[in-house]
Amino acid sequence: MCLTSRVTRLATTGEVFQLIRSGEGVTRADIGRVTGLSRPAVAARVAELLHRGLIVEDAVGPSTGGRPPVRLRFAATGGVVPVASLGASRTQIALCDLAGEVLVRTDVEIDVEDGPDVVLPLLMDTWDKLLDGRGPVVGIGLGVPATVEFAAGRTESARVMASWTGVVIPPIIAERFPVPVLVDNDVNVIAMGEHRAAYAADLDDLLFVKVSTRIGAGVISGGSILRGALGAAGEIGHIQVRDGGGVLCRCGNLDCVDSVASGTAILRDLRAKGRDVRSLADVTALVRAGDAETMAVVRLAGRRLGEVISTAVNLLNPAVVVLGGDVAEMFQPLVSGVREVVYRRSTQLATRSLRIERSRLGAGAGITGCALMVLDRVLSADAIDRVA
Repeated sequence: MCLTSRVTRLATTGEVFQLIRSGEGVTRADIGRVTGLSRPAVAARVAELLHRGLIVEDAVGPSTGGRPPVRLRFAATGGVVPVASLGASRTQIALCDLAGEVLVRTDVEIDVEDGPDVVLPLLMDTWDKLLDGRGPVVGIGLGVPATVEFAAGRTESARVMASWTGVVIPPIIAERFPVPVLVDNDVNVIAMGEHRAAYAADLDDLLFVKVSTRIGAGVISGGSILRGALGAAGEIGHIQVRDGGGVLCRCGNLDCVDSVASGTAILRDLRAKGRDVRSLADVTALVRAGDAETMAVVRLAGRRLGEVISTAVNLLNPAVVVLGGDVAEMFQPLVSGVREVVYRRSTQLATRSLRIERSRLGAGAGITGCALMVLDRVLSADAIDRVA
């Protein structure tokens, strides 16, 4: 419920901050009109926010007669958020401002299977170098390619990133950076970043599917990330497909979509057909050259993925399915295969206005999502009021 409908009680400093941050209240008069607070009460709350550096007074607003009002603006430069989006082999590390905008970013090649004792110190050292006097740090966000029990920040991945299983990450980082530390599955943070930056003004229900070395999904429902009871929502990579050929998945089951439609699976299937492909870039070259057999393998992977996505569409009824990750962004035949099956197999109502699109943000969605995850926590009305 927005603040404009809550005028029966006095708005707190945190709620006044939310009005300014959202642009709903840009002058003291706006705030008084929306909240019903007296002029002295508005002045006291605004003074507190100015003192804490959360807002600034900007150029004067339009005059309605008499002295023009001073405009209030959220101070995005009032702090920084170190973030990192870990991938299987490549990690994006950045600093963001309080609006979630990237201030500085670097990508590093690191194998997450080296374990937390190697990876986490490298992340923290890199953040220290990027900070170089910037600050203050208000919170830290991290996305990892594993199932995460979100409330605890504990990785739960018995077969992938095995050395991380049961590791509670926030206390490790907080020893060096004593601020709130939030950890989530990598696809969840990508979904949050993609939704907020590219779709939030238009829709509240989105399914993001990452197709890369592995396959995973993030679900935005009613404008918020859907994590499930313990954080395991979105694990579509381990849903079985029909006629997968009996491929053994890393989870121990047969014909999971991850094992028959991921980038790893495409490379395996092409090598079995005698193609000399060492990386997805080699596959891209064959697709661009119009190699019929390569395009057939990629399109079959898309159809298999579409089989699983069609079930998700029937269950969740998203407004848009966003396909991201290296494979989806590089291979149009895969996207075409997904569309073919989803529109054929999902219900008529669920697909009436459904859009299936490739990622708009690309690789940057993960770090944007990490920053937004932190900012939603540390800049919430309750968090502002607790500090006050």
